[in-house]
Amino acid sequence: MIPASSASPPVPGSLDGAALRRDEFPWADQTVYLNHASVGPLPERTRRALDEFNRQRAMPFQLPDRDLFAVLAESRRLVAELLSVTPEEIALTVNTGFGLGVVARALPLRPGDVVLLSDREFPANVYPWLRLRELGIEVELVPTTAAGWPDEARLLERLADPRVRVLAVSLVQFSNGYRVDLAALSAATRRTGAYLVVDAIQAVGQIPLDLGRTQVDVLACGGQKWLLSPWGSGFVYVRRELISRLSPPVTGWMAFEGTDDFTRLTTYSETLRADARRFELITLPYQDFAGFNASLGLVREMGIERIQAHLRRLHEPVLAWAEGSGARIVSPRGERGSGILCLAPGDVGAAFRRLKAARIICSLREGAIRLSPHGYNTLEEMERVVAVLDGRV
Repeated sequence: MIPASSASPPVPGSLDGAALRRDEFPWADQTVYLNHASVGPLPERTRRALDEFNRQRAMPFQLPDRDLFAVLAESRRLVAELLSVTPEEIALTVNTGFGLGVVARALPLRPGDVVLLSDREFPANVYPWLRLRELGIEVELVPTTAAGWPDEARLLERLADPRVRVLAVSLVQFSNGYRVDLAALSAATRRTGAYLVVDAIQAVGQIPLDLGRTQVDVLACGGQKWLLSPWGSGFVYVRRELISRLSPPVTGWMAFEGTDDFTRLTTYSETLRADARRFELITLPYQDFAGFNASLGLVREMGIERIQAHLRRLHEPVLAWAEGSGARIVSPRGERGSGILCLAPGDVGAAFRRLKAARIICSLREGAIRLSPHGYNTLEEMERVVAVLDGRV
């Protein structure tokens, strides 16, 4: 049987980076990996969980159905704990885009309704909505501010229009790390009755998120970035009160009541499940969710608050260099900032190539170098970034 996570609750204090690198990321001294906003590495415990699962998968008689479904139940439980919601509000998906695409078609929208987006969103949170134009739904892209950040004031202003039925936002922007004021957007949509749909893949795992306190209607996320999980693992949260009102546009055969009983599969039910599993497609990649569970155990041990505080400290050397050198800092600071730090030196392409040559792994996005460290990264690594950018290495 694949074991469930047994991680202990996080304790106050700083992250033990040396222990993390030794036990979970033993390759970390071979390079400087600052690309978690693209793909997070797999911790050693996750690699072992995947290996063990696949060893059993090679002999499927070792994986009875009850064990497979226990893996998925544990995934829902761990995600619910992470978001301060209930497992019944969690559907497992293979990525963020699938969750957003299902919800875009499931929401009860009519011709003439408006879906509100910020311009320059990541495409996964744009294309599912643009396709609704085929159904007579209007999609409005609100221009960003001069800094390139979502114009939250304008978004709030537009919510006063009763035709606006959906506000879809990324909690953290992929290209600059801007973190929206989710509490303000939540309060506004609660007043107007618009649906608040959140793409959270760049947030969950590095920013604390309590949906018990800050209400959203739908939140979609993949596990392969900040949650340090395999490709093919993800989830969508649907607020409990909304579940029964949404009919999934595509249904898996286990989305219906009674389908857990494999001895009566041709007793076809017409009743969708009352919980978020109505949005799941079966068969899900069980091995990826076994790894997902192991990774969430590690994230829980590290503690999201400690990860967040650690990332803020890691940014300091690079921010100080940028201010001193005149390099443009693309990311916000303070409460609108996140673990993503983007900057644009004078010749950004040349600077990016120097970082690559120095085995510093990061990304070039929308004209800026994107640095996205995690809890096992060190100040020394960020100081090496500064040395390379400054031409000293």
